[in-house]
Amino acid sequence: MKVPFKRGEDDSAAPAGDMTLLGHLVELRKRLIRSVSAIIIGAILVWAFSNRILSFLQEPYCQFQRDNGVEECVFITTAPLESFSVVLTLAGYGGLILATPVILYQLARFILPGLYPHEKKALIPMFIASIVLLAAGVTTAFLLLPRALDVLQEFGPDSFEALFRPSEYLSFLVKMVFAFGVAAEFPLVLIFLQKIGIVQTETLAKNRRIAAVAVVILGAVITPTGDPFSLVVLTVPMYLFYEISIILGRRMKKTEQPQTIRIG
Repeated sequence: MKVPFKRGEDDSAAPAGDMTLLGHLVELRKRLIRSVSAIIIGAILVWAFSNRILSFLQEPYCQFQRDNGVEECVFITTAPLESFSVVLTLAGYGGLILATPVILYQLARFILPGLYPHEKKALIPMFIASIVLLAAGVTTAFLLLPRALDVLQEFGPDSFEALFRPSEYLSFLVKMVFAFGVAAEFPLVLIFLQKIGIVQTETLAKNRRIAAVAVVILGAVITPTGDPFSLVVLTVPMYLFYEISIILGRRMKKTEQPQTIRIG
């Protein structure tokens, strides 16, 4: 059994324009090994600089403590292995983040040969934009973290003193970063789907009310804090991005339509 597949420059093991099903599996295995290797190398690097990285990630918590009149910024540990577990978790997350460009490159090398030319042209700029938007989302989450912690503490009585465990703080930080990272990529997904013709711009425009409800529900699900402040900060930009994707979709449609010239 042979599956038509356009080959890349480094795929000389199979005839041009053709690859067996086993060849696909071998290619996938090679890409997975390289991706996993990149994650392991990234995790080792993060482990080596774990103290500096933890000090940097601790800064929103320290800012929250300073805003509440507490000068000393410390975490509490309640288990003998908690410190080791935190560093191990940090290495895992950090290795995955550092390896993301390699993973995306390996994924692109695997799927690009099977795409049509117009899909390839749409995918490359989208890839660049995704990195920029992801960085913007992560930065926003990091800057809003002290405010999110402050809002959450307002629900408790004044007798509560905020001294967090490092494992729980790191888990909360990751959830915040993930939520805002997903929100930042939302418009890019819509634009790409319009570009390749899976979703029509008219369909998005007709379903604005449904989209608004869906955005609020999605924001409530992925927001780790659950407070109104974080929900508004997350959902309002997502809906604005929805409207922007409609505008950009219409512009792309006008650009792609052939222009007719009247003579006489």
